[in-house]
Formats: sequence, C-alpha cells, structure tokens
Amino acid sequence: MMDRFTVVICVLLVSCICRTLGQTCEGNCGKKLDLCSCHSTCTSLGNCCTDYREYCVEILPHSGSILGGTDFIVLNATFNNSSEIVCRFHDNIKTEGYVDETSRGHCISPLLYETGWVPLSISSDNGTTFNMTGAWLSVHTGKLDAKFKAILVNSTKWQYYGTTDVRGNLEMTWNTSLVRAERVNIELWGYRETGEPYTDSWLGEWAYLYSLAKDQPNSGSFSFLPKPAENGFSSWELGSLRISPSIYPDGMWNVQAAWTEDHALAWHLEEKFRLNSTVWALDKCVAWNQLENELPNFLSEIIDCPCTLAQARADTGRFHTDYGCDIEKGSVCTYHPGCVHCVRAIQASPMYAAGQQCCYDNTGAQVLTADSIGGSTPDRAHDWGSPPFKKPPRIPGQSHWVYDVLSFYYCCLWSDNCHFYFKHRPSSDCRRYKSPSSAVVFGDPHFITFDGVSYSFNGFGEYTLVTSFAKGLTIQGRTEPVNGTVKATQLTSVAMQETPSDIIEVRLVSGHNGLEVLQNQKTLSFSEQSWMDLHGVFVFSPTSSNVTVMFSSGVGVEVRLREGTMTTTVLLPEEFIDTTMGLLGKMNGDPKDDLALTNGELVQNRTNPEEVFNFGAGWAISNQSALFTYDSEYLLDTFLYAPRHDASFLPVFSIPENPNDPLANQTSEICSGPGSQFCRYDILVGRSPRMGNASKISYQSHISLEEDLKPVISCGWFSPPSNGKKEGTTYLQGAKVNLFCNEGFTLTGPSLRVCQWDGVWSGGDTNCVVPNNIPGIVAGSVIGAAALILMITTIVLLSRKQKQKRRDARTEEAGTTEAF
Repeated sequence: MMDRFTVVICVLLVSCICRTLGQTCEGNCGKKLDLCSCHSTCTSLGNCCTDYREYCVEILPHSGSILGGTDFIVLNATFNNSSEIVCRFHDNIKTEGYVDETSRGHCISPLLYETGWVPLSISSDNGTTFNMTGAWLSVHTGKLDAKFKAILVNSTKWQYYGTTDVRGNLEMTWNTSLVRAERVNIELWGYRETGEPYTDSWLGEWAYLYSLAKDQPNSGSFSFLPKPAENGFSSWELGSLRISPSIYPDGMWNVQAAWTEDHALAWHLEEKFRLNSTVWALDKCVAWNQLENELPNFLSEIIDCPCTLAQARADTGRFHTDYGCDIEKGSVCTYHPGCVHCVRAIQASPMYAAGQQCCYDNTGAQVLTADSIGGSTPDRAHDWGSPPFKKPPRIPGQSHWVYDVLSFYYCCLWSDNCHFYFKHRPSSDCRRYKSPSSAVVFGDPHFITFDGVSYSFNGFGEYTLVTSFAKGLTIQGRTEPVNGTVKATQLTSVAMQETPSDIIEVRLVSGHNGLEVLQNQKTLSFSEQSWMDLHGVFVFSPTSSNVTVMFSSGVGVEVRLREGTMTTTVLLPEEFIDTTMGLLGKMNGDPKDDLALTNGELVQNRTNPEEVFNFGAGWAISNQSALFTYDSEYLLDTFLYAPRHDASFLPVFSIPENPNDPLANQTSEICSGPGSQFCRYDILVGRSPRMGNASKISYQSHISLEEDLKPVISCGWFSPPSNGKKEGTTYLQGAKVNLFCNEGFTLTGPSLRVCQWDGVWSGGDTNCVVPNNIPGIVAGSVIGAAALILMITTIVLLSRKQKQKRRDARTEEAGTTEAF
C-alpha cells in the first residue's frame, strides 16, 4: 500500500515539475520536449508527458463521409456533465459536441469540401480554449464503406426515374446505429457550383432544399412516391438524402446523420422532364455543349491511357481501380457498358485538375468512345478531387458530377445524343503512353534492378534503395537477421518520401504476420478505410498484407507480405531515367552501370559476392538522411545509436552444396527454373522452405509484372471510310481492320489494314465511291442502236422480199392464163 502511495506521489511530482517547466502536451502535440515527449512515438518508448493522452487525443471512429454527420468519441480525455464541447476542424469549421451518460465526449463531423486528414481541435469550455488536438479523416462518398452510408435500393431506378416507363416508389435503407434517435427526418440536400469557371468566384455549395418526411420512425428504411419539386427546387439536379434526428430544425448543419451517395436527382425534376425526358435532356445536352465550347481545353495535359488492361493494372503508381467498374467485384460498369474494368489516373492534371479514365473489354483491349458508348472518357474534374480541394474543380466527387457525369446523363442516358458528349470527352488512345520501369527486393534479400541486374546483398542495417536528387525521391530499406542463428538477413521496413510529401514507412509487425504503415512516424489504421489521401502521397491498404504507396510524380511502391517476408516493388515513370542511384541501380536501360558506388565507381566483378557485399554496404544511410521511425529501445540501440551498416555481421555468401542436408529434397521440389538460385539460398542458408517458396513466388510475380508492362505499339484509332463500315476495334501492333462499303458503293483501296511495327497502318487510303457506269451506258446505247438498225434493215429487207414474191406470183399466174 505504501509503495503504491509513493508511486502516485512521484507521478504527481513529475507532473507538477513538468508543468512548472513548461513540459506539458497542451499546445505541444507532436513535439519532443526536454523532460518528456508529446510525439506519437512516446507511448511505445514510455517517455510521454503525463498529460499526453489528455491533450493529444485519439478518436473513434476516426473517419467518415465528406458529407459529415458522423458521431465520434474522444478517447481518454476527461469530461464532466458541465463540459460544453465544441469541435473545430481546421481553424474555422465548428460543430457542437456533447457528453454522454458515461462522461465520454463526442463530436460530430462537419460537411466538408475536401478529403484526407483534417486537423481537429476540441474545446470543453464552449469554445473559449481549444487545448485538445487530433485529426479527422474525411472520405470520398464513393470510397466510403457501405456500412457508413444510406443505400439507394435499385440505384438504376433512381437514376432513370421519370424517363419512359420508369415510375413507382423509390426506397432507401440505412443502419439505424448511424443515427441514434427514435424518430428521424428525411431531407434532400442539393449541390451546385456558381461563379465563372477557373476564376476566384467559382464556388461549390451544398444547401438544404426540403424534407421528404418528418418525424418518421428510425426503422432503417424509407420509401416514397416522388413528385416534381416545387418552388424552383427542380433546378437542383445533383444532391443527396440525409437521415437526421427529428429533434433538430429543418436543414440544421452538422448534426448526426446518415447520407446517401450523391446522385442525379431525376426523381424530383420538373414536370417537363416526365412529359418528355428525351427533349428535356437534349436541351440540357445542347446547353452543356455550348458551355464546353467556351471553357479551356484540358485534354492536352492529361496522361494517356495504358494500351492494355494488363498495363493498366500493373502501373499502380499512376492508375488505380475505378470503383464503379471493378473486375474484382463483378464488373458492374454502369457508365461503361461492354467493359469489364476501368482505372483512373491517380493524379489530377496540374493546371485544370482534370482526370483520366481508361476502360477495357474482356479481351484486355482499351475501349474508345469513337467505337462504343462504353469507351474511356477523360474528366474536366477529377472524381477524387485534388489538393488544395475546397473550390471547383477540385472538390472531390461533386465537381466531377457537375461537369462530367450530369452531362453524360443529359446526352447519353436520358437521350440518344452521345455525339455531343464524346465531342468534348473523347478517349485518348495510348500512343504516347510509356510504361514505368520496375525493380524489386525480396527474400533475404535479393535485388533485381530497374535494368534487370539481379544479385543478393545480406547486409545488416539501413540502406538507400533508390534516391533521385533531381526528383526529390528517397526510398530506404532496413534489413535484419532472419533469426539469431542464420547468417542471412531480410527486409523488415521500407521508408520513403518525395519532397515535400509526408514520410511513409511500411514495416513488418512483431511476429511478421502483418504490415504496419506509418505517416510521419505515426501509425495509420486501415480498419475503417482502405484508401487515404495524405500530403503529397496516397496510400492504399485493402488488407494487412498489401500496401501500395503512390506519390505525386507517379512513383509507385508496392509492399507485399509473403510467408512472413516483405517483397517491395518500385515503379518509376520514364521521367526518372538517368536520375536514380542506390541498391536498385541507375534506371537508363544499361545494366552495366547498375552496381555503382556512391562515388560513381562501378563494381568490377558482379559475380564476386564479397565485392557486391561491399557495394551494398556503401549505400548505408546516415542519421541526417534517415526516414525511419525509432520507437523502441531495440531500434534506437540497433540503428539510431549504432553504425547504419553492421560491419561485424558477415553473411554466408554462397549456397552450400550438401546432398545430406535434410532440406535438400524440399529445395529440389520447391526451387526450379529461372530464379531458382534465390529460392535455393533462402532454404539452404535461411533454413526456411516458407521463405524459399515466397521468394519463388515473388520472383515469378516480378517476371509477370515485367511482361505486363512491356511496351506495345499502337497505330491509333482507325476510322471507317465514309459511306462504309469497319470490322475490328483493336489498334495495337498486328491488329487487323476489315473495311466494307454500304450498299450502292464500291470499295477503292485495300479492304484490310494491319497495324505495323512502326505504328503506321498498312496500305493506302480506302474509300467507298459511287460506281462510274458511263462507259457501260455508252456501250449499251451503241449496241442498242445497232440492234435497232439491224431490226429495221431486216424488216425492210423482208418487206421487199415479200413484195417481190407477190410480183413473181402474179406474173406466173398471167402466164398460165395465156397458156389456157
């Protein structure tokens, strides 16, 4: 009892001393102070200031819809019944919180115009002081997990409501736990953008329009028979439905709520739409066409599409699955019929914040709008938005709806006038697309450089995998011994940054059964969302064994967990040619200069493992350049306070050949074919068949990736001849297009065109012409005239012959009479 009392007294004394000397986390979150720490690593290091959790707060849940309304708990902080909680997002958006019956503090997330982590500060004295700090993750409605939003039942009916034969009740459902109230209101909110595009007056606006129902039981479902909106509200064509507690006034901002996804408000449009939706939509389509004619052309600055589906799925640094058309989830491609998968360019274009979308059919060929309504379409506004967000065209989701999706409804879905849409949103083909180069680290550990040089380096330390001073890119790797008895190492952490982005680290968790992601030395949780918009970088982690990091330049880093080992693949766009150094080599297409020391000297004998080992050791990082997180005594002592390359650790350089080795048979069974030397090393030196098998898979995956990324030649879209048609919609090297003419026309030129190795279609021009029959007509006329003359001549001759016969007969008769 006395010991416990002593501990309490000591803690209080330390707290008093810390506060007296300014060593408090109030206003210091993220900092390391003299006597204690308010940095996120302090928990694992055990050196937190005593009030760390009170002021540097965590929240649950930590994410929610960009539309707001999520109720989250403030963990660990102390509140009482008299606390008046106000939550501030950034420095200017405030919502009112509350204290529940268990004295836990709650906040409500606001409607925002941005995605990503938003700074959060919390006040318990009604906004007088905001001394608690944290962060809130705002999520794009399309990327938000379905369990966090209301669902439109039969969404197709919602989007076509009011068109021919689409009538009846509409229904929506939601998880009642999203709105803790017995009775709710169902409200319609609308979105629009005002002001002159691409000027400071261009603004986005969400506004409450009207309520569909009030004081309804919170049953988790609602159905209604839509009618045209009154009081001019039908001019709002984009919006979302909100379910919120009935205790609040109509349209009150920032209350606990569940939202549907934003959608086209077909069901509330004016009566004219229902009377003749095609004419109504055509008028809208023509007006949009006129607007587009007046807006700047963004097409020239967007990235070209990959030529094939394989390239599109492999280029993970620049393209990511479009959630609306995903082959992994059944290919429900509402806006791209005939396609099985679409990807979006991850980065918006630099000036106009435009996006690129690329779609492919079941043969893996890109589908173009010139051939199909389901073709790939660029976007004036990137669907996922782009920093700094907040204003059009950079507002996530909604700007894209206004300029790219509603117009598709006008021209293509609600009327048959897609030619207007595709005039301004034509597919870009892939003639300018250049595949990235890839390099990989796997096993214990083995390297394949960007130019295809493979080697093993079993150093113990922290090393530069890739650095590009010209591009501000640094990727570092940490290696540690496989275990205490094996003289081999494996990759356990990768840290990376592209100035001035956040620092991202991906490392093995204890037990090597998962991957952990850190942002600026703070652990990120992907339990709620698989995609995160961070500063200068995106991170995607659908499972604990799969992390993809995507930088603004188009660099992609894939980290995969296989059998307790990390495989790290780096993808670099062609802009990085001749700028890289490090263990993954100089990316320039020349394998001879890949193994270069920091001073530029080349390894003389790449087959000498000791010389290669010395080359690797030379790429050890310094304390000043380290990007890693040191949040345990082990990491501090082993790496931060010690040489970055442990010169005392000497690995086994060659594979032992011992037929009596108990692992020899397994090695023969598992390891065969190209790359088998890596597999054999990991089993016979690393003493791990699992690691050997993982290395085999990693090697094969890399070879498959290289195959998928191989450049292909495209001849570009081929148009059918006027008054004719074509057969064939693939335009890559070797593709054939057959040409035909419509009835009544004759084909001139080749009927078959082939895409050649030089990117040019074979043969000359092909045309469909009206047949030229003048010679035939002349010949026919001559023959006809000759026949007519012949007939007349024949008739005349016959007539004369008949007359002569009659004369001869009369003469003979006269002679007979005389004879009698």
